[in-house]
Amino acid sequence: MRKRLCLAFLLLLPLLLAGCRREEPARTGYELYFQEADLTYSAGESPFRTETVYLYDAETDTASRLAEALMNELLKGPADETLKSALPTGTTLLSLEIEGDRARVDLSPSYESLSGVALTLADGAIALTLAQVPEVSSVQITVRGRELAYRERQVLNIRELLLTPEEDVISTVEVMLYYLDQEGRLTAAEQTLDLYEGDTQVSAVARALEEKPEGRDLYSPLPEGFQVKSAWLEEDICYVNLSSAALEGLADHAARAALQALENSLTSLEAVEEVRFLIDGEFRRDLGLLGGGE
Repeated sequence: MRKRLCLAFLLLLPLLLAGCRREEPARTGYELYFQEADLTYSAGESPFRTETVYLYDAETDTASRLAEALMNELLKGPADETLKSALPTGTTLLSLEIEGDRARVDLSPSYESLSGVALTLADGAIALTLAQVPEVSSVQITVRGRELAYRERQVLNIRELLLTPEEDVISTVEVMLYYLDQEGRLTAAEQTLDLYEGDTQVSAVARALEEKPEGRDLYSPLPEGFQVKSAWLEEDICYVNLSSAALEGLADHAARAALQALENSLTSLEAVEEVRFLIDGEFRRDLGLLGGGE
């Protein structure tokens, strides 16, 4: 009888042990962007090297949580001794918000010590790391809520960072872009835009308006936080889809200037005869005054 009980226990033991095992929480690997500590024997054109970090899916289930987790891991620095952080020692994350498809990263004062190439590399390391958040397509970095006046670009377009210059340019287009002058009036500026694989002329125009033109005292007509979700052409009508969050809280004159600049710039393309605006995918009759809708 005792032998039978022992045998039964041995047969049940694997099942009991299997029932005691806990499944490992799901994790996903992400790349953190660092520099090589010793560039003496560095090969290749990229100034960055990556290190993989694994984050628990349950703790990164939203875009904001994933972006914050990636930033905190980046600020810890690399585990590999052959790498170094592009960010100054002691830099901390004060806040991180995602508005539309833009990540707004606010850092501690030590980040102000950077300038020139060092600032460009640090900005690039942050933007490329956050590029892994599907909802994020641009990054704005501030220090205690303030932009660094000497930075060449206040908003980093992730697509531009990921593309290799010249090799991915498939064509160009001549266009008149409408910016704001120092008196706040819309002023035309002739520009040649590069078109990359997957680009359309209308999407390139919408993207270009977000940035300040080089070498001129002109400014983007699109207020902070204002972004075009999508733009496409059907026959000779260009449809521009905006986010309701982009218009929320904007003064009437700022909203009208942004819409007028978009319309004027887009209709400067030979293929565009009319512009119609949508909000979150729905046509808005009150915006038809600018967009030409019925």
